[in-house]
Amino acid sequence: MTSAMPAVAAPKIGARHVSKHYPTADGVMVALEDFSLDVTEGEFVCIVGPSGCGKSTFLRMVAGLESISQGAIEIRPGADANKPLNSVVFQEYAIFPWKTLADNVAFGLQMRGIGRKQRLDTARFWLDRVGLSKFADYYPHQISGGMKQRVSIVRALANDPEVLLMDEPLGALDAQTRVVIQEELLRIWEETRKTVLYITHSLDEAVLLGDRVILMSAQPGRHLATFRINLPRPRSIATTNLPAFAEYRAAIWEKLSAEVIRAMEARP
Repeated sequence: MTSAMPAVAAPKIGARHVSKHYPTADGVMVALEDFSLDVTEGEFVCIVGPSGCGKSTFLRMVAGLESISQGAIEIRPGADANKPLNSVVFQEYAIFPWKTLADNVAFGLQMRGIGRKQRLDTARFWLDRVGLSKFADYYPHQISGGMKQRVSIVRALANDPEVLLMDEPLGALDAQTRVVIQEELLRIWEETRKTVLYITHSLDEAVLLGDRVILMSAQPGRHLATFRINLPRPRSIATTNLPAFAEYRAAIWEKLSAEVIRAMEARP
């Protein structure tokens, strides 16, 4: 008697043959072409590729902020219908200058109708997780850029989304602040195990954070290669000193470098 094959769980994020076209004066510009990707529940997936390859465009389509020209993208909802499907963290500090840090972090909860005491308690909990509890009543102009980005990250987490979408969230930070927030992000992810789709230009960041690194080609962006990062967790900045870390980075760069050159040569 033949035993039944075990059921394969549906991906948390499923993208099938996705393309994005933009009309221009010179005709149709293809930003993304036939791109497919599955992300499983609780997985941290990083996407890297040359500038202009469609990384951010793809993430915005997953978030529902850009239309899809061809193909389909689905985020599989969880059991709790009250949770938002996704929250997005951008490179820019997308926080309200007229709200305190606590009210900024609580904003998503306010939009969901959560009472003021509960949402502010939640906001202060998350601010405490990233060392900002004593700044809860400050306004954005009173804090540094790194602190603003921490607020952006915990605002997304406080809303408890099914999926966290991050578009180069540390790209505008100085190197030292970036390292600090990378370690905070690793610690928080270990505790929450959110499904994360993360766009970055930094190979070091992708290898440090990701379970997988997806490499995209130069425009039009296609799925060029997948690297499964089998480095032990929990990780920290010390992980970057491991020989295996350097090997992963070199292997990705070997494929990426040709795409970067191709992208540079295509620019007018």
